[in-house]
Amino acid sequence: MSTPWIDPELVEGMQAADDLPLAVGDIAGRRSLHERLLREEFSGLRAPDNVLTTDFRVPAADGSQLLARWYSPPGPGPGSAGLYCHGGGMILGSVDLFDPLAARYVSSSAVPLLAIDYRLAPEFPYPTPIEDVYAGLVWLHDHASELGVDPDRMFVMGDSAGGCLAAAVSLLARDRGGPRIARQILIYPMLDDRTTTPDPRFDGVASWTYDDNATGWSALLGDAAGTADVAAHAAPARARDLAGLPPAYIDVGDLDIFLDEDLEYALRLSRAGIPTELHVHPGAPHGFESLAWGSSVATRSLADRVRVIRSV
Repeated sequence: MSTPWIDPELVEGMQAADDLPLAVGDIAGRRSLHERLLREEFSGLRAPDNVLTTDFRVPAADGSQLLARWYSPPGPGPGSAGLYCHGGGMILGSVDLFDPLAARYVSSSAVPLLAIDYRLAPEFPYPTPIEDVYAGLVWLHDHASELGVDPDRMFVMGDSAGGCLAAAVSLLARDRGGPRIARQILIYPMLDDRTTTPDPRFDGVASWTYDDNATGWSALLGDAAGTADVAAHAAPARARDLAGLPPAYIDVGDLDIFLDEDLEYALRLSRAGIPTELHVHPGAPHGFESLAWGSSVATRSLADRVRVIRSV
């Protein structure tokens, strides 16, 4: 098999992210490694000075209080707002860690976001993370008037595991009869617990590996991971019926192990009659924009996401 083409602007960042492989199931090692890398990558984002933040506490289904951070641009908002779910393979990350990225989206779009600090596996396996996100959606809907938000113009957005949760809460809200979601913005979403068998196409270029993926899904689902007993609200690729979902935006790099599952989900959404915008970025691995914020592919993809946010 030929060597995959890598976007030259991303090569240095990929080399910087290279590290010793971790054993499947090593959650502590992954938290340490990936959170360190994310802090380094987000340090390249200039902190916007025109975004205001307010922290709220959102009641979870089990009575716990979840951190939810409201990002608002100065002046009156446009009426729309999004619920943002951070990435981290279901096992790492936080609102605080992804704060620079959420603030950048708000600064660039002038559309407010509510970032929900959902609880992580394995300490809190399925269904806790998705129920936490749903609690955030309900809270945003219930507080829409005081936040200046039109409840019919709420969208969900997330990257990687957060993309999974954004897709899953779209399914959950449909199945529970609300709140209404106007758009789902899925950034290289982690959708299928069965993506654990290595594909040689991604040898040496996967920044989130098959071992990482097996670790994340097993932490979330336990022994059910990869079996027939996985619910669509846990792994959206399992959903048999995608009708009635919000219009979707999906972007992914062609060096991402999630490529095939994201392409398949986009195709199935389209076949179900859901308006779907799909972007596949050549030579780009998982989390490509954070490898080189000034690269052409990062600039282009961030502009597309902001465009879609503004369109809601």
